[in-house]
Amino acid sequence: MAEINGIAHIQLCVSNMARSIAFYEPLLKTMGLVPVIDDKDNYYYCVGGRTGVAITPVHREHSDSEFKQGAVGLHHVCFRARSAADVDEIYGVAAGLGAVTIREPEEGAYAPGYYSTLFEDPDGIRIEVNFVPGKGLLEDR
Repeated sequence: MAEINGIAHIQLCVSNMARSIAFYEPLLKTMGLVPVIDDKDNYYYCVGGRTGVAITPVHREHSDSEFKQGAVGLHHVCFRARSAADVDEIYGVAAGLGAVTIREPEEGAYAPGYYSTLFEDPDGIRIEVNFVPGKGLLEDR
């Protein structure tokens, strides 16, 4: 049986590259991701923590559209932090960048010790950052 080893990358299409790079560049760097492709007009790509995130502009024919959570496609992106303190730090950076807070850092019932925050990027794309002690529900197999 074939087996995957995680998600290689997430690519987010944004309505305004300059505005989104101003948000994502410091946020992703705080998360330990490092830019490997830095074409701020067309493709901004960072890797770290066995994760890749790409930021690209929407196609012209979609330039007037906006993100609709709950519609077909992406609901939200959740990054796994290494500690609850990391969740707090990342939330602080996001809030300082003007992110819309949906949920300040708090404990949740999804798994024992679950701790997370939820906020929106400039286009309203929801970003969650969580910490679960141990392996949580994501056991290495």
